[in-house]
Amino acid sequence: MLRSLTGPTRLILLLLALLLSIIFLLPKQTRDLLRAVGHPASYVIALPLEGLASINRHVTGLWQEYVALRQVREDNRQLHRDLDMLRKQNSELREMAVASQRLAALLQFKEQFSPPTVAAQVIGRDSTNRYRSIIINKGERDGVRAEMGVMSPAGVVGRVVKAGPSTAVVLLVTDPNNAITGIVQRSRDEGIVEGTAQGGARIKYLPLLSSVKVGDTVVTSGLAGGFPRGVIIGAIQAIEKEEGELFQTAEILPEAELSKLEEVLVITATRPNDAAELGKNGGVR
Repeated sequence: MLRSLTGPTRLILLLLALLLSIIFLLPKQTRDLLRAVGHPASYVIALPLEGLASINRHVTGLWQEYVALRQVREDNRQLHRDLDMLRKQNSELREMAVASQRLAALLQFKEQFSPPTVAAQVIGRDSTNRYRSIIINKGERDGVRAEMGVMSPAGVVGRVVKAGPSTAVVLLVTDPNNAITGIVQRSRDEGIVEGTAQGGARIKYLPLLSSVKVGDTVVTSGLAGGFPRGVIIGAIQAIEKEEGELFQTAEILPEAELSKLEEVLVITATRPNDAAELGKNGGVR
């Protein structure tokens, strides 16, 4: 039978028979041989598989870190939003507290001040710079009329020059078009208080022989201008005496902070001696 096979076929069969003989006759040596051959092969196969697994782990880790980072960023944004909201609420609460303190002081002063007054809120200022004035949220419906005096707990603010149904325009004491009769509290010299072009105030027509000095307090005289007697206007800062003039002039620093006004009192009726007895109450001397 073997003779009938070709040369190559017989060689293959002989090699197979030899291999089977080795497997059966030398099992231990065969296992060692296969193990020796299998280790390098398994290493060659395992190396790329381990590389792929490492890449997969790395990609998975990066993705998890990315997801976690997005969550952290979103949490951070939410914390910032919450912080901004708390800051806003804190600012509003502080503003409400400050406003409550101002209103409480205004109400207390209103109760101590004898002439009837109307409390008003400042809602605007002159934007043209032609006049130094403010707009208040009370008008004719509330009993406010032109020529009425306006003050704060600190002192004189100005006088009403125009009243509408629900608002009014107040010309500040620092406006050159405003004029209020005043008196130097210590020397009892009277004059006219008006605004200056520089945004201050001054009292004019003081006698040349007056003993007025820097630091003296000027109050309303109560003779005209919508104010009772004794409401503080301000303190004298400088005195001007010009040669040949019959009178002297003194610069006044207004007691009321006119640039920071938020609430005021409109004096709806005046009695000349109403304020004279209130020398210890804030803006009244």
